[in-house]
Amino acid sequence: MQLISDGDGLLVLGDAAAVELFLVSEGLPSKDPGLPRLRSVLSSGSGIAQAASEVAANSGRWVQLTKESAEKVHKFGLMPSKTPGVSHAMVGQPGSIQSWLQIAKGPGSIAGNPAILSGAAGIMAQVAMQQAMEEITDYLARIEEKVDDVLRAQKDAVLARMIGVGFVIEEAMTIRESTGRVDEITWSKVQTAPTTIADTQAYALRQLDALAEKLERKTDIGGLAKAAKEAESQAGEWLAVLARCFQLQDAVAVLELDRVLDASPGQLDGHRLGLKTARQNRLELISRCTERLLARLAVAAGRANTKVLMNPFDAPAVVQSSNHVSVAIVDFQGRLGIERAAQSAEARRWADAAKEVTNKALETGGEGVDTARRLSNETVDRAISVTGRLSSRITERASRWRGNDKG
Repeated sequence: MQLISDGDGLLVLGDAAAVELFLVSEGLPSKDPGLPRLRSVLSSGSGIAQAASEVAANSGRWVQLTKESAEKVHKFGLMPSKTPGVSHAMVGQPGSIQSWLQIAKGPGSIAGNPAILSGAAGIMAQVAMQQAMEEITDYLARIEEKVDDVLRAQKDAVLARMIGVGFVIEEAMTIRESTGRVDEITWSKVQTAPTTIADTQAYALRQLDALAEKLERKTDIGGLAKAAKEAESQAGEWLAVLARCFQLQDAVAVLELDRVLDASPGQLDGHRLGLKTARQNRLELISRCTERLLARLAVAAGRANTKVLMNPFDAPAVVQSSNHVSVAIVDFQGRLGIERAAQSAEARRWADAAKEVTNKALETGGEGVDTARRLSNETVDRAISVTGRLSSRITERASRWRGNDKG
């Protein structure tokens, strides 16, 4: 069997039965990578008959490289290939499906064929992005956020165009699934979509920045409570819009790679790496914006905790709203694969300190502020609990898109 990795996923090629036994014995969940597209392109687009026959003789499965699965794969000692960002190994079965033995590193029949490795890397990038798109779909369904309703409620023309762009991209993806390729007509319909998506993303980021600025400007607890409540009611909507933007950007990238694979396969490696860099840049932009809002929420809640004695209703309301938004942001970041392990630790330290200040103040306040104390502690504990549950998942997902091409 052949193992090919781009750092984000693992493509296992070989006899169908052997591939299945390997994945089961190693406990690696997998999915169909759509190998027929690669066979079609190699046979017709690039005219490399030998490469096409080699791929046609194999079955393939794609494994998402999480922290756990990456550790399992590491023992097979994949070696870098001449294709940028792609490593390879050949493995064999020495007689027992429970024990797989690495029998070769370096060039094999597939590893020595740049066309196959390049095409395989392109397909793996597509499958990884489609996996991310599915996670965003699950995220939007879980939070019961209808993005189209949010967009329709806005009067801004840029946001209104976003709905139409989504329909066009979904139509192109449907045609791709039916035909196995992206022809010139299909591509012509979506090639201007990135501009509209980028405009919508920028608008949503500005709205989140505006919420952070309002929190920063408010000095009195009453005003802070109002700003925090506004953030609680609006932040989720703009996070949902950002998630939809990211989902559509990934869809366009999938279509784009298919178009390049079909029309200019020699440019596939450069295009794949460029798309990956652009995707990471978008993640970093979104990360900076959401981290700014998280920082303002932490400051607001900390300030409210110091004022709880004199503001037994508004102060706990600030803490509650801040924690609700913070948990929503952390969940959103996790779905996009944004790592924030260090910031999560800081948030936990802040929450512990905030609770201590609140408790000390309330100890001298008597029964008049019992309700505030209970609400403050409960909301802080809930934020810590949810953040803790998400942190390991976030770190794991983030590894898929961080610096895998440096080697």
